[in-house]
This record gives sequence, C-alpha cells and structure tokens, in this order.
Amino acid sequence: MTDGTYPPSSPQPEPAHGSGGYGFPPGPPAQNGYGYPSGDGGYGYPQAGQQPNPYQQDAGGQQWQPAPAPAQPGFTRLAGPDIPGASDQPDWEAMADRSEAARRKKKRWTLVGGVTVLALLAGGGTFFLLAGGSDGDDQEGTNAQPSASASPEPEDSKSPAAYTATVAGDDTLLRDSYGSMGIRLGPDLRVGPLGKRFQVVGKGNANSWGQSAEPVVDVTKSFTITARAYSSATKGSRIVMSQGDGESFSFELGVNEVNGKQAWIFRVQTGDKGAAATTRTVAAEGLTVLKTPTLVMATYDAEKKKIALYTDGKKAGETDVPPIWQAPGPLQLGRSKHHNIWTGPWQGALHNIKIYDAAFSAEQAAAYKEGKLGPAPKPAHAWLLT
Repeated sequence: MTDGTYPPSSPQPEPAHGSGGYGFPPGPPAQNGYGYPSGDGGYGYPQAGQQPNPYQQDAGGQQWQPAPAPAQPGFTRLAGPDIPGASDQPDWEAMADRSEAARRKKKRWTLVGGVTVLALLAGGGTFFLLAGGSDGDDQEGTNAQPSASASPEPEDSKSPAAYTATVAGDDTLLRDSYGSMGIRLGPDLRVGPLGKRFQVVGKGNANSWGQSAEPVVDVTKSFTITARAYSSATKGSRIVMSQGDGESFSFELGVNEVNGKQAWIFRVQTGDKGAAATTRTVAAEGLTVLKTPTLVMATYDAEKKKIALYTDGKKAGETDVPPIWQAPGPLQLGRSKHHNIWTGPWQGALHNIKIYDAAFSAEQAAAYKEGKLGPAPKPAHAWLLT
C-alpha cells in the first residue's frame, strides 16, 4: 500500500498523419476534437433530427446461400448410366496429382506460418497475447465466430449468435453488453482480434483513448472496476481506465512507477482540482508488469470507506479513504486527466472490461479470476467480453 504522487505531466506526441500500427490499416484523422462531430449532441451521439442511437439500429443484409458443391475431382465416369455394370472408377493419375499438390500447399503454409510468428515476435506485437484468460462469470458465445460489427441478439434470445465488439454500423463505438453506454474510440485505440474474440490495442500516444458519452461509475456509492490488461510500455504512467474530463480524475487504474519500478496502481481523488495531498493510492509492487497479461481489479466500499486493488484475483492492498471526489465527465479508457492535461496514454492491449455497482470481497475477487463468481452480481456495464 503506497500513497502515490502524480507522475510528470506532459502532452503526448501526436502520431504521424495516416499512421497505422499493430497491423491496422491507416485511417483519417479525427475531426473536431476527441473524434466527435461538431454540434450540440456531444460525444458523438445523435442530435435532434439526426440518426437515432446506434443501439436501436438493426443490421441489414441478405440471406446467405450456400454455393453448389463442386464436382469431385480425381474420378472419371467409365460407362454411361444407361449401360449395365456402369460404375465410378478412380482416375489414379489425377489422384496422384492431387496428393502432390496438397503436399506442396501444406509445405508452403507451414513456411508462411513460421515466418509470421517470427515477425510478430521480432516486432513486439500484442495480438493474441491475452488469450487463455479464464476470468469472468459470463462467457458469451464461446463457440461463435466473431463479428466486428453486427446487431447483437436480444437478451432474452436463446439462439446462438456471434459476439459483437462494436455497435452495428459503427466500428469506432464499443458495444455495451449489459447497459447502453457505448465507448467511442480515438484514432489510435483500435479493435483487433483475440482468438475468437476482440481486444483494443493502443499505441501509447495522445490518440490512444476511448470515452463514454457520460459518467459510468457513481463514485458516491460502492463499485468494482476490472479489465484484463497487457502493457508493452517500459516506463511512465499508463492508464487502463479513469473517470472525469475536468481538471482532474475521480479515480484511475493502471500502471505507474512506484519506488523506481513499474507497478499496478489504483488511485482516487478525494478533493477537487487534483491536489496531490488529496489523493489515496494502493499499489501492487514487486510484480512483473511489462508484457505480462494481468487481471486488474479495483474496488471502493462506500460503507467502510476503503479502496482495494487486486491482481490476478489476489489482494495487493487496501487503504482508508475519505469520500471520493465526484469529478465531472465520462469514463475514459487509456488516459487520465491531471491538472487539465491528459496523461497515461495506454500502450498495449485491453479486453474484458466490466463495471459492477458493488464492492467485491476478497473471496469474490478470487472466484472471479477462476470464472466461478456465479450468476450474481451481474455487471452494470461490460465491453470486449471474452
């Protein structure tokens, strides 16, 4: 447990125009700040007379029809159907040619796969590095094929459906699986594959952020926030999530340097305007942070006036706090506001992000890590589920 201080605040460098990264295609720069359109709607949500909320849209599309089965190669009809004794006999020469072609194709794919793996390792890529996590109490559509943007099934639907990471028709708006609070992605926090699921990958610059339309967490009441995180940054502050866009945050969860080394931290603001003396911090020291997939969880118990931090289901520490300051502004992914400056741009990958309207106990945190939390409590909001 450590009382933290703020890291040096400095604006982050802007990325090169049209830059991609992490295997994503380049995209156009954001317009009008934070990637939102101008107008009175705010945060990219519809104004009067404009399109309705994307959660109410249905994805159109044509019914898929299977293609007719191709003729079976390698066989030759030796007698017509009207001739007695007609039968299919194998064309041995054609079959030998097919076998040789298949062998050559397999050899090529093996070579390509090996080169791809070496390239990813050499480039420090973050794709697929979070796979295999068992945390969480709701594995939606485990056997379904992914769809980056499609209409979600109704909650009472019993038919299997592909999990969708984003809202239908908008690949920059993360779909809330339990509530109706989308998260708008900045230009350099992009959705990428994670096996049959999805993650967001940040480049560690000023555009590596996501933002909801309004506050998600009521900091006057108990709450739990959690995510699986993979940091590829070697130093500095790197924030998984925070809340507030005014002068300072209400809370922030992420990575910070503690006693000269990287550590997972949970910090809350108990007074306005971000004065260092009014923050309280819990840190998980002595753990390997760099390029280590970690389940991070932070809780606030409004009745006991305590905050706690858990890593991979184990309590790192807790501390007493006064009431948390209710900073104005929405939930943030990949950044935090310090003294009117955005800090802590996320570099790496995030997924399985959830918000609960209750403070988990140590037993519940351990059960969550093992996927044994049970049917209750349910998240109030969730994005990028595994």
